[in-house]
Amino acid sequence: MNHNYHDLPLSNHLNILAFSQLFRSTTNSYKYLFFYSILDILSQRLFDDSESISFQELMIEMLANAWYPHTFFRLSFGKQDRIANKLDSLDLRVNTTVLKFNSSDKIALKEIISQNNLTAIITDFKKNVPFRLLRPFLLEKLRDFDVNYEVVKKTPEIASQYFSILKPLYRFNANTYQDSTAILLHPDWVEYFKQNFIIIKGWVTWEWLQYMQKNNQNVPNLVNKLFAPEKRNSLTNQANYWRFILEKQPIKCIYSGQILDKNSLSIDHYLPWSFVAHDRLWNLIPTTSSVNSSKSNNIPANKYLDQFIQLQHLGLTISYQHMYHKKWLKSVESYLLDLRINHAENLLNFEILTNAYQQIFNPLISLATIQGFSCNWSY
Repeated sequence: MNHNYHDLPLSNHLNILAFSQLFRSTTNSYKYLFFYSILDILSQRLFDDSESISFQELMIEMLANAWYPHTFFRLSFGKQDRIANKLDSLDLRVNTTVLKFNSSDKIALKEIISQNNLTAIITDFKKNVPFRLLRPFLLEKLRDFDVNYEVVKKTPEIASQYFSILKPLYRFNANTYQDSTAILLHPDWVEYFKQNFIIIKGWVTWEWLQYMQKNNQNVPNLVNKLFAPEKRNSLTNQANYWRFILEKQPIKCIYSGQILDKNSLSIDHYLPWSFVAHDRLWNLIPTTSSVNSSKSNNIPANKYLDQFIQLQHLGLTISYQHMYHKKWLKSVESYLLDLRINHAENLLNFEILTNAYQQIFNPLISLATIQGFSCNWSY
């Protein structure tokens, strides 16, 4: 099942329809892992588009991303898929009892993978995947070539020739597929991914989940087996932020209506942690521990969203009035980045803040619903 392309953030100058068709008729996991790994590398590089990404770096990222579902849960990547065999062919002496697989463990895993000779794996990968991913963007120019081999052969040249006109995702560092060793992402796409990172990553995760469900039909709780769990961080700083607000003004829990006590706060992920996998302040509010455990991994009913935004606005306003400006700016960084608000002072404008939340939350909530999270939770 493919999402309708209208679910993806629109753009006036990029071909979102072509982008939405990246995973059409996909018979193995390479495409998903390839694109997912491009996003991972981009976020590690803080969306710097100035350097190319080598096939070597991409393959290491792909193998690291495939390692967890393959090694921990022995998931099937599909009958025609070869990535599991590739992983099994490597010498990866990984102590799975020690490896809890948070981001620093992934760095260690990539280091272990990179100590292997990956030439044969990259050669095999290069025969098809990087070229096929560009096909939706270059369709009209590749129509003249019937055979898949011909299409692959011509893609680097055409991608380069029409890079500024058709804006494919990337071009290659050479005009022949034999000589290509890296991709150069189109700056406009990098900007699009940066602006819409949470939504795009959610979309790819959804597509990857659909593919894996076909190949692992009787596996329960599949969504939690595709990606290594992020290490749960302490919420001390976030709790301290809300305690600071509570010292200045009494606050009621948006779910229960109880007046909150700063000495017995519980911090709630409005969109569940198991869906967003982060602890950013814009998704966190204070509540009581009994409410928090009752809410668990559910998505709150729509009636709570206005109160949630009002509470966030109150927190932002009070912290702005009483914190050192530098500290305040540091505290609100994630709001600006993830809610795509340009100026810190705009966070204090209730209308701007509400619009920003609705634009981010509506697609995320529908995505979470599709992924099987329970919605409409009420206390």
